[in-house]
Amino acid sequence: MTVEIAPLRVLRSGAAPDPAVPPLAEGTVALWLMRATHDDDAYLLLDARERRRWKALLREDHRTRYLASHGALRRLLGHYLGIGGHEVAFAREACPRCGAPHGRPAVRGGGIHFSLSHSRDLAFLAFSSVPVGVDIEAHPRAEVSDSVTDSLHPLERDEFALLPPESRPAAFARCWVRKEAYLKGTGEGVAEELGRRYMGMGPEPAPVPGWSLTDVWTSPGFAAAVAVSLQ
Repeated sequence: MTVEIAPLRVLRSGAAPDPAVPPLAEGTVALWLMRATHDDDAYLLLDARERRRWKALLREDHRTRYLASHGALRRLLGHYLGIGGHEVAFAREACPRCGAPHGRPAVRGGGIHFSLSHSRDLAFLAFSSVPVGVDIEAHPRAEVSDSVTDSLHPLERDEFALLPPESRPAAFARCWVRKEAYLKGTGEGVAEELGRRYMGMGPEPAPVPGWSLTDVWTSPGFAAAVAVSLQ
């Protein structure tokens, strides 16, 4: 199976996707990037569970970003499914590790797979006919990347140690988003040990059996990746 990753599209916070945006084609992944700023209309799209999560957030900037990113997710899903964003109903797939209903988020009734990630004020979204995962992260401070590297694969730790200090935060971020995207795609999430599978810190991700893993350029100072199932 081959997968085509469509060019990254940009969505304005609070806006609906252009009606001319084509429907999802089989074997294609649609990627979207948005700066998550104020979108008060998004509240009307959310279901009761999402509204509870939004209200529970303590920081105003976190509430703003949650509302904008989840509003965008619903508008885009509605566009691809041909329904209103408020009509999208979510469910949870079974966890591939334990079978409990806390695996990948899904649209009730199927028909489309999606993934959402955000870092600072950027939201990164993907939609496909096959399981998909995305992640975006701002380059961390040097002391953060130095302290968290121990959780990675032994070969990745060795690669990190050989890098000049000024290159380490960007390399760490590249490696981290590859792992997060893959784990979101499988539905395992961060419950899996991040060090179990090698994905590398170099300019290209290491091959992952059964998955297509691709780095995506989004914005200076950020790393992003998309993982797509080939099965």
